Amino acid sequence: MAVRKISHPSVDERKAMGSEARERAPLSSHTKWEPSSDRPDPVALLEKQDATREPDLVPVRHGRMMVSPLTFYRGAAKIMAADLADTPVAGLEAQLCGDAHLSNFGLFASPERLLLFDVNDFDETLPGPFEYDVKRMAASFTIAGRNNGFSKADTRDVTLASVRAYREAMASFAQMGTMDIWYAHLDEDELRASIRSVVSGTATQEKKARKEEKTDKREKRPKKQEKRAEKKEKSAKKGEKATKTAEKLADKIMTKAHTRDSLQALSKLGEMVDGKYRIVSQPPIVVPARDLAASYGLSPDEVMPAIQEQFRAYRATLEDNRRKLLERFQVVDAARKVVGVGSVGTRAFIVLLQGRDAQDPLFLQVKEATASVLEGHLPKSRYRQHGERVVQGQRMMQASSDIYLGWAKGLDTRRQFYWRQLRDMKGSLDVEMARPVGLTFYARICGWALARAHARSGDPIAIAEYLGDGDTFDKSITDFSERYADQNEQDYQQFVNAVGSGRLKAVEGV
Repeated sequence: MAVRKISHPSVDERKAMGSEARERAPLSSHTKWEPSSDRPDPVALLEKQDATREPDLVPVRHGRMMVSPLTFYRGAAKIMAADLADTPVAGLEAQLCGDAHLSNFGLFASPERLLLFDVNDFDETLPGPFEYDVKRMAASFTIAGRNNGFSKADTRDVTLASVRAYREAMASFAQMGTMDIWYAHLDEDELRASIRSVVSGTATQEKKARKEEKTDKREKRPKKQEKRAEKKEKSAKKGEKATKTAEKLADKIMTKAHTRDSLQALSKLGEMVDGKYRIVSQPPIVVPARDLAASYGLSPDEVMPAIQEQFRAYRATLEDNRRKLLERFQVVDAARKVVGVGSVGTRAFIVLLQGRDAQDPLFLQVKEATASVLEGHLPKSRYRQHGERVVQGQRMMQASSDIYLGWAKGLDTRRQFYWRQLRDMKGSLDVEMARPVGLTFYARICGWALARAHARSGDPIAIAEYLGDGDTFDKSITDFSERYADQNEQDYQQFVNAVGSGRLKAVEGV
């Protein structure tokens, strides 16, 4: 068996790697992006993905992508992967999310029942150039800003904030010990403290504006200066009000997240029949296994044994103590459940389990894992099972991961799946309702979370050295984001036209 040699370069050598990387890809090289002359047809790329998806759900996916350029972008990871393959890279790699748009960050529970903020989607995870994730994230903020009707300046500021936060966080991680980086996380107490800091800073700005106005009046300055002072005070008041509103919204999201657990899911997804809970039918979003049997070539009597078989195979991939814990639960029911935008059409299920009694439920989610969209442009995963690729990538990137993460093949052995808890204290921002102050704060914490995820698997010293102390990288990625947002709008229109012409089918409002 070949033994992998592990090198341990010094801090100076790692800094030198970052400096050398600038020669390969100067910070300014990320500007002025243009699509390649042989860029593939974006609609054709989506059609290729559709070919392996559930036929009855493909129109639902298209309908969700049709809502706006932002929802289209969420489902267009494969398109952007092809575009990123032609962009300059520094040669500094990390474990990538692969689909790091702003809606793939959020709150969830740690095993210690702390509410954490982190990256939370890893279907496309793969090692690769760190810039890919940064560009996917930053462009999503530009697209969201435009979608929400922000001014050009506000949209640019939000995007810059996400990249600046990434760069500054990476500089901080470059100064930290290895284990300190591994344990770094952003919990709800730190989130609340950060929000209070922003509110306090805005209030200070307002006080300063009032003081300047009083000074202007005492010194009887010209009207132009008085008007400027009044405008400044009005802006400060508006900023403080918006920040306090954002604080209340964040508090509401975190409070709600604490209520989202298997018992709450049971109240929405379960029904009592003959003294036992089962999953309620809500087609096409939730279709119980009992109604799907024929679709998968099974008789009704074969459904539960098949689910039990899959459950045992998955359970075997867990650590021994967690496997023992899961053995205390029995499978009660299962259903197909549509989730997200980009994932719609891939096979996704929920499994209802019961512990001591009917009031002790556990919901698990089972998602199909297909090849990462990045695999056409980067080396393939070292893991042959795509479910394991997703699980191992998630464990590498997240500060703390679900105790029930595992994987298994499907009844159709060509299909692979990963398992996790459903709705375990999950919370997320309603991006389309966010205003500039709130989205700017959100951009900062997303940038920080992505940097921490990359610092765990990549070299924070080399990456920080490459990024530098100035704002050249921030501006370069923001320039890329604006250009890519333009391209995304064109792709979206081409997609809408394909639906209008009948090339693609779409079901809206589902």
